[in-house]
Amino acid sequence: MTGRFITLEGGEGTGKSTQIRRLAAALEEKGIAVLCTREPGGSPGAEEIRKLMVEGEPGRWNAITETLLAYAARTDHVARTIGPALAAGKWVISDRFNDSTFAYQGVGRGVDRETIRRIDSAVLDDFAPDLTLVLDLDVKIGLERALARSGAETRFEKFGADFHEKLRQAFLDIAKRHPERCRVIDASGTEDQVAETIFAAVARRFTL
Repeated sequence: MTGRFITLEGGEGTGKSTQIRRLAAALEEKGIAVLCTREPGGSPGAEEIRKLMVEGEPGRWNAITETLLAYAARTDHVARTIGPALAAGKWVISDRFNDSTFAYQGVGRGVDRETIRRIDSAVLDDFAPDLTLVLDLDVKIGLERALARSGAETRFEKFGADFHEKLRQAFLDIAKRHPERCRVIDASGTEDQVAETIFAAVARRFTL
């Protein structure tokens, strides 16, 4: 079976991790081998870079340094985790991928879209997900969920509501720019409702 690459994107607290587990279980029930992963991270080297990106104060890195760190992690992630799994015929589900860089470092922190696109093209050689599910949720609700989940703010959660509203709009804009790849999922429902919507989108895309 051909491997498939699915990504879940969205702001903080939209429930991506929970829904990835639900989607993986649903696919495995159909006999599909699944690998779940995340960004930044997903490989030993990328996890080390993740610590640099998500810990510390908001001003720890300038925006372009942060972008380069994201792509350093992503390069290792693709080479050591995503690529081999797809080659083995597994379906890979990732909590974030390159759309998050366009949202967080691009729209959120002001790095020019074309600069990120050139880095992306050089590093990934136009490698992209087969399907991206953008989980959309009111920013206030998402931040409350994120804080309740972790008990402490990560570096990105400290940026404030205005920053996170920019992120929400950035992800919606990405979905509009790439309608062939992206599906927007209303993440305001119950866990079961969101899971059903996600599986229906996956089933339509890949004719399950």
